[in-house]
Amino acid sequence: MATNKSPKKTNLLDHHSIKHTLDEAVTEIVTSRGYVEDVRMSNIRLLLGTIIIVIALVAQFYNKKFPENRNFLIGCIILYIVFNGILQLIIYTKEKNAILFTYAPAGSFSSTGLIVSSKLPRFSDMYTLTVASADPESISAKPPVEFAKSVTKWFTKDGVLVEGLFWKDVDGLVNDYTKESKKSK
Repeated sequence: MATNKSPKKTNLLDHHSIKHTLDEAVTEIVTSRGYVEDVRMSNIRLLLGTIIIVIALVAQFYNKKFPENRNFLIGCIILYIVFNGILQLIIYTKEKNAILFTYAPAGSFSSTGLIVSSKLPRFSDMYTLTVASADPESISAKPPVEFAKSVTKWFTKDGVLVEGLFWKDVDGLVNDYTKESKKSK
């Protein structure tokens, strides 16, 4: 665990704030174990978002006025819808609830990267964390592991995250996932 860090404080009445704090802590914990974050999916999303913005800007600031540029605007609208559809499809099919994609640890030939995902339903205190293989079709892929615990176990009444307890739970989950690979050999 890192030292000399200020405690993470959150608004206990805002479940988005709680989930964000926990997700950030999970990312720190998993990356501290030697897993390097895989940002390819984020880069693809950013590229598609940039293309969508460029299409909108070109349509807005095209030289000709409306009746003359009607076909051009229709083409821009169609491209805008298509690229937005592709972006939403990627988010829906690939990302789901994922908060972290990683590469396999350095020097590891018998494991894949991880997909770490979390859920904190509205009006619920149950935080569900799942660790799965980034490549489920791989021969070294293992079944996903998860836990669901109340967030009240990890926060003080003032909204400060008790990182030691949370670290232990997340580290245990990652250990459970890596143990699965050693059993299957």
